[in-house]
Amino acid sequence: MAELSPTVSPQPTGTEHGVAVVGLISDTHGLLRPEAVDALRGCRYIIHAGDIGGPEILEKLGELAGVTAVGGNNDRDDWSNGLPPTAELTVAGVRILVLHDIAQLRATLADSEVRVVVSGHSHKPKEERRDGVLYVNPGSAGPRRFKLPVSLARLHIAAAGTLRVEFVTLG
Repeated sequence: MAELSPTVSPQPTGTEHGVAVVGLISDTHGLLRPEAVDALRGCRYIIHAGDIGGPEILEKLGELAGVTAVGGNNDRDDWSNGLPPTAELTVAGVRILVLHDIAQLRATLADSEVRVVVSGHSHKPKEERRDGVLYVNPGSAGPRRFKLPVSLARLHIAAAGTLRVEFVTLG
């Protein structure tokens, strides 16, 4: 098995009609549903916000696009030792911060260049805008838990920097 890197640099291609699409997925817990793969196909980049469940999930996502992933509270096995608790990346000029549990976000983002915060953990899909920052939880794309929907999201970044979130319900 090839050694995994939690971050793969985004490629400058993959923008259609002036919009870069970033796949947002979290809480797969070892299950990458075929409909999740279909929903992420064609994304310029993929972000996994933790509770991945195994290296094969990142390998499969990496076949679709560049991937940035952070570790979640359930990513405890040896394979996950290289996963950072947080990551920052820029896609299409937009700075994105990734972490698993939004409760771990301690710093104020008012003075930073971060425009999007992606988190997971709660399994609840959510989009919220505060102080010029877009906060997105794509929900859980893995095994159904509680009575919450199984979902992921796609972040659409327009050339002018306009941000739009599209939630995709799975299974």
